[in-house]
Amino acid sequence: MMRLISRGDSPSGGGAVSIPDRVHLVGAGGIMMSGIGQILLARGHTVTGSDLIPSEHTARLVELGATVYEGHAASNLGRAELLVATAAAREDNPEIESARARNIPVMLRAEMVRVLLADRRVMAIAGTHGKTTTTTLAAMMAVSSGLDPLVLVGGDSPQLDGNARDGAGDTAVVEADEYAEAFLQYDPMFALITNIEADHLDYYGSEERMIEAFHAFAARVVPEGTLIVCADSPLAAELGAARREAGARVERYAVDADAEWRAERLRVNDRGGFDFTASLEGAELGAVSLQVPGRHNVANALGAMALAMRAGVDFNRAARAAEEFSGVARRFDTVGEAAGVTVIDEYAHHPTEVRVNISAARQRFAGRRLVACFQPHTYSRTKYLLDGWRDCFEGLDVLYLLRTYAARETEEAGLDARALAAEITTPSPEYVDSFKEAVDRITPQLAEGDVFLTIGAGDVTELAPMVLARLERGI
Repeated sequence: MMRLISRGDSPSGGGAVSIPDRVHLVGAGGIMMSGIGQILLARGHTVTGSDLIPSEHTARLVELGATVYEGHAASNLGRAELLVATAAAREDNPEIESARARNIPVMLRAEMVRVLLADRRVMAIAGTHGKTTTTTLAAMMAVSSGLDPLVLVGGDSPQLDGNARDGAGDTAVVEADEYAEAFLQYDPMFALITNIEADHLDYYGSEERMIEAFHAFAARVVPEGTLIVCADSPLAAELGAARREAGARVERYAVDADAEWRAERLRVNDRGGFDFTASLEGAELGAVSLQVPGRHNVANALGAMALAMRAGVDFNRAARAAEEFSGVARRFDTVGEAAGVTVIDEYAHHPTEVRVNISAARQRFAGRRLVACFQPHTYSRTKYLLDGWRDCFEGLDVLYLLRTYAARETEEAGLDARALAAEITTPSPEYVDSFKEAVDRITPQLAEGDVFLTIGAGDVTELAPMVLARLERGI
């Protein structure tokens, strides 16, 4: 692709890069692409875009003044002076081909984010799991402290009124995605790595290459900056030790392991989450009370506090923001309740994420029956994470598997949901091939007191409101 900047350049060191007035977004409905569009619109740019399927994110852009087309066509490009494409866009996309033919610059999403972050102190949050929640928490802490940051996060939060904001301060808080090495575009002042586990091997090819990418991200922290890693994650801890040996400033946070930043004396509270005491190098900072469930969210909150405090946020403001945090859309998100059944939607699409969210459900809904419908996300991920899938659902009482969300893949890339169902024994899953079949088979099995969870990064999210509606109708 044609690029306006190269990875070797540092916008923060060379001043802001000029963005032309008219910008076209290919894949405008993507969560981060829509955030880019929102920031460009806030800065007065004319924004057009396209996506295969209209969504709430494309609708938000339209409400803010963008023109977004359904489907891809060369004519959608209009009078654009720059095209920004999602990493999932193919080289033969007609809009990209038209831009090249017309000598219109083409830029990847992560490169555009790099330009938007120019001249800001960047707080970048990376990791296989938990980065959306941790980024949102860090952004809330920065906002509450008056830093007025630019924010780009991969999920919608009611506390942030969405997933993006273009603050006037000198700080930026950004979720740093490892897919397609997007996070190697950033030069953070403060970086945090929540954990490292095998994922996105369809892109990286091996776990070793993915780990190398995380090391490369950590090495991009500016010399005067700070890297913060979760010591509870063995691979993140190893990365932190390697960077410290190389002379970098590294701090660790943990719930279980030894670390400078610690969450101690965890206890379940009546808000559905944990209360804990935060400490730094053995000295107590104070108490924190969360309303989101799960020990993993204690780690997320502690990491966000460490990052925010190093950026200048005081502990009390950080703790208050953590206490107010009610979650992110599709992250253990309560869709509603009907006929005595609580319906939850959860984005988890990795065995570790599934396991910790089932544990969180057991904590919050102690003594209640847990029924879930999981949708595998891509055939390749199902195959290379098969060992994890076999036992990560053990905390459920009833499990259904919905047909695979293929995304960019074909069945030849790995295993489908029906094949996965044959590999899981506890609980023994039932396969459902469509939303209609899922609603028809699951809803009659739900009883008062049950908790029903939809789990997965694909369109399984549409199932939760469908089941809720059927429960409300009593049929």
